[in-house]
Amino acid sequence: MPPMRLQRFLARAGVASRRQAEELISEGRVRVNGKVATLGSSVDPATDRVQLGRRAIRLVERRWLALHKPIGIVTTASDEKGRRTVFDLLPDARGLTYVGRLDAGTTGLLLLTTDGDAVHRLTHPRWKVPRRYIGLVNGLDAGVLRERATSRVVVDGRPVVPTRVSTKPGRDGRALLDVTLTEGRHRIVRRWVEAMGGEVERLARVEYGPVRLGDLAPGEWRPLTPAEERGLYRAIGLNREEQ
Repeated sequence: MPPMRLQRFLARAGVASRRQAEELISEGRVRVNGKVATLGSSVDPATDRVQLGRRAIRLVERRWLALHKPIGIVTTASDEKGRRTVFDLLPDARGLTYVGRLDAGTTGLLLLTTDGDAVHRLTHPRWKVPRRYIGLVNGLDAGVLRERATSRVVVDGRPVVPTRVSTKPGRDGRALLDVTLTEGRHRIVRRWVEAMGGEVERLARVEYGPVRLGDLAPGEWRPLTPAEERGLYRAIGLNREEQ
């Protein structure tokens, strides 16, 4: 592998996005061969020794996985309550980070990758990457939910703007909600429904950009296809072959 810019190296290693890597370098937290690195530095991944603090950083193979996160599993590297994490479901989680957290009570599609640049863009509002959710809602019938969901609803001082909404009647007065958003604020679907006067009983993310959950069973994972990877990189304005 040829030499590369240090910030690209850190992003490829899954440490941070390039912008975040630049901040780490500017703060003097990165060393190359024992010396504090500067912006503009290049490294040879085969021979140079890179450290972030006391941690040695090495390139890992670029990987993309789709995981069906089960209910009760937390989206974090470790949990102070001792709960199982999404990384416990993988045989080899080295260098992987998740794309867009799902809360413990939400199931569905979770992307994981070693590409820090892509993670930053896929979760940043600027890139408006669509996420599709299917939910079961209490407290609102399908008609009322549809009417309110297509009107202006504000959460934390900002409107929630779905790109697509449909509802269907469910059992016992519940409603089935199918919504696509291009943002990923914390528990946004649940808080959006609460702001409309309802409560999400069950929730699943079924699509993230061009990647679909499909028939992947809870707890199972699979590598992304080359076509899915290309679609993700197109969505965030990056060239897959250059990453």
